[in-house]
Amino acid sequence: MQATIPADRAALLRELDQTVPWDVVVIGGGASGLGTAVDAASRGYRTLLLEARDFAKGTSSKATKLVHGGVRYLAQGNIPLVREALRERGLLARNAAHLVSALGFVVPAYHFGDKFFYGAGLKIYDCLAGKLNLASSRGLSLTETRDHAPMLADALQGHALRGSTLYYDGQFDDARLAITLMRTLFDLGGIALNDAAVRGVTFDKAAGLHRLSVENKDTGDTFSVTAKCVVNAAGVWVDSIRAMADPTARPIVEPSQGVHLTLPGKFLRSDHAILVPKTKDGRVLFMVPWHGHTIIGTTDTARHDLPLDPHASDADIDFILATAADYLAIKPTRDDVLSVWAGLRPLVKKGDGNGPTASLSREHTIELNSTGMITVTGGKWTTYRLMAQQVMDLAVKQGMLAAAPCRTEHLPLHGSTNERGGYYGSDAHAIEQLPGASNVLIEASGLTEAQTRFAVRAELARSVEDVLARRNRALFLDAAAARRAAPEVARIMAEELQKPAQWQSNQIEQFDAFARSYTLS
Repeated sequence: MQATIPADRAALLRELDQTVPWDVVVIGGGASGLGTAVDAASRGYRTLLLEARDFAKGTSSKATKLVHGGVRYLAQGNIPLVREALRERGLLARNAAHLVSALGFVVPAYHFGDKFFYGAGLKIYDCLAGKLNLASSRGLSLTETRDHAPMLADALQGHALRGSTLYYDGQFDDARLAITLMRTLFDLGGIALNDAAVRGVTFDKAAGLHRLSVENKDTGDTFSVTAKCVVNAAGVWVDSIRAMADPTARPIVEPSQGVHLTLPGKFLRSDHAILVPKTKDGRVLFMVPWHGHTIIGTTDTARHDLPLDPHASDADIDFILATAADYLAIKPTRDDVLSVWAGLRPLVKKGDGNGPTASLSREHTIELNSTGMITVTGGKWTTYRLMAQQVMDLAVKQGMLAAAPCRTEHLPLHGSTNERGGYYGSDAHAIEQLPGASNVLIEASGLTEAQTRFAVRAELARSVEDVLARRNRALFLDAAAARRAAPEVARIMAEELQKPAQWQSNQIEQFDAFARSYTLS
């Protein structure tokens, strides 16, 4: 059964205005927070998720759009981590078939032995995936390589292209998966609220309850909620929430910045991706087809601050372009960049926490605070479901909640269908019935007037940025096109939300200023 989300914010807030404690309150609307809330609600717990900004506003909308096991971890010999991620990749492909699809990656061979080395390693990758493998890897001749990756350079540093290895991983749309999880939470009887910032977390030992002070960012008013279990899943910002619950808590997150560039589709001219197995900084570089465009990334640069909207540095942009130029027949330049974005990864400082910490994998950490609040950080989209399961299992083990088994391993997500319908899945038909279904606002991303109305009515979109950055991916595909469409999107949203002309003007101005950081001009 799919639930209908209350059309107006006041209706959602009224549902929160109750004295009955929540079983679970999750702080943070990114991958780990949304996954945890879905896991909790699917077990039958009364669940509330609070997001200070918008769902997937931070790191969770700025990934490489891959559901993958991690070929670099395979090269490092971390077999358990790769096996874990590959299993989760397979489960997500099954539970959200409308969002996840198999994508072939061409690993070029420019040196003698490359095909054997990468081919052998990727056969291990296939074996680790087991029955959930998406497709088998295989070697490609030079002719086959040209067919699959026609834009590969003929030579690299004087070494001629010899062929390649083809393997498969999953591709998805990160922000759309976040919205799908939010919808799934409502389907399961839970509630999610964006623009709801947690300003305080305390523990009432006598009552055995956590009390949270929450600001409605629309009005500045605050309200309180109580919960048996609080999960801090605020991504790179978990330390600020930890400090609310325990002022003596030492920071555990050390952020790293990753940068991606969007280029026209002509740089790949294929429905296959290219993997550069080792760049000058020791990382892999992906060149991926996505919504008719080419995404290239990512970098790994240490940050010592936590900006809400980090900007790509010139050095990172130049590094990506230079590396891509080595491998592509057409050399990309800054003039070709349609959008550039940066995201912060919440890397964990090992051993720097001050509570009993269970590092359940090298990718993520779960901490039980002295007051009983659970913090989860690190990880990646591929393993979000497993992280959520481990968080809720810990809450049960600690006696915060009545025992209930995890149900997400075989839980189809909202809209899941094997039929065509793009990332809307089974919601596609409902969107086609809305006004403006044939009125395309942005060719680059396919955004229609009807999709904009649906974003407001069914997906809790509250600003032009919410629509153009996350309900639709226009900003990430072509920032200039998104800026041009902003006035019409604001007009449609104002009509849906019953906002005055001044709201439209403010939204256009705010989005234009924000979107400029996604352009190089």
